Amino acid sequence: MLPLTALALLIWLYLLFGRGRFWQAGPVLPPGRAAAAPSVAVVVPARDEAAFIGRTLHSLLTQDYPGLFRVILVDDGSTDGTGAIACSLADPRLTIVPGTARPAGWSGKLWAMAQGIEAAPDTAFLLLTDADVEHGPSHLTTLVATAERDDLDLVSEMVALRCVSLAERALVPAFVYFFQLLYPFAWVNESGRSTAAAAGGTMLLRRRALVRIGGIGAVRDKLIDDVALARKIKQGGRIWLCHATEAWSRRPYPSFAAIWQMIARTAYVQLRFSPLLLVATILLMALVWLVPPIAAVLGHGGARWMGLAAWTMLATSYLPTLQRFGRSPLWAAILPLIGAFYMAATLGSAANHYLGRGVAWKGRAYQGTGA
Repeated sequence: MLPLTALALLIWLYLLFGRGRFWQAGPVLPPGRAAAAPSVAVVVPARDEAAFIGRTLHSLLTQDYPGLFRVILVDDGSTDGTGAIACSLADPRLTIVPGTARPAGWSGKLWAMAQGIEAAPDTAFLLLTDADVEHGPSHLTTLVATAERDDLDLVSEMVALRCVSLAERALVPAFVYFFQLLYPFAWVNESGRSTAAAAGGTMLLRRRALVRIGGIGAVRDKLIDDVALARKIKQGGRIWLCHATEAWSRRPYPSFAAIWQMIARTAYVQLRFSPLLLVATILLMALVWLVPPIAAVLGHGGARWMGLAAWTMLATSYLPTLQRFGRSPLWAAILPLIGAFYMAATLGSAANHYLGRGVAWKGRAYQGTGA
């Protein structure tokens, strides 16, 4: 046990001090207004989002943005009245595009985005946002001001996720923490690094950058579309990823099963459907999350002390994320158990793939190419 525990401790020393300070609270956008207010089209792809779409569209249509902006809802084959709710708003700035059949090789969300983008061919910026995200009144102004001030091609935010049910309180903060571990925001935002990522809930995209990469079709078959888009944009452009203070996801995850399904939907996609990457990832996760507490509880001598040190490090690294979500710091002590849940869901994602269930979302199954 001593060699494994020593290796786990060394990994945690690297993670804390050598991986872009991923564990910090992370950047947020300061409020501000740009000298100019270029035109913006807000594209909202929606499939069976009746529970959220009215609130989302109202928040977008009441933005205080001083320039010209319009909202385009792409009703992607909804059967729950999503389109009717949108029509009831009767706002001239709102365009409703009935989605057409998805061509081969496209993911559903990206095809819906493509139709929304095509409906607004002349705006300087595109705001791509999810149908369950509610926006504060100055959100669009802040996003555009940041892009203009720093000449950014993509400004993306990890929207504030719902954290109400027991499952959400236990697992949702860790989702953000693990995302930061995979994609340290400081590295994403550094022009000299290849690390690129975005969060699909809010992506403000400069149109000229989209044209440069060949349009949204450049990532049409990607299932983790936000990260894929960010990688394309960063090749010759500048991107910025931060935490949102003016955008909130209203989608609930009421049970552990619901969060399991959310993770399993794309975890094996992230690993590019590679068995070797799966094995390596599971072994590394076990080393990082499980060895420290096991050594601390069951080990002896040096192994126990190194296990305690590594466990303390991982728990401490989780505290800024817990503070962001307003959760008790006591959750930090059981981060290894939360990590074990995510490990199991990753294995479940691979099992779904090999059992032929693939990636499914709202009645659709996909066979894309990851990120």
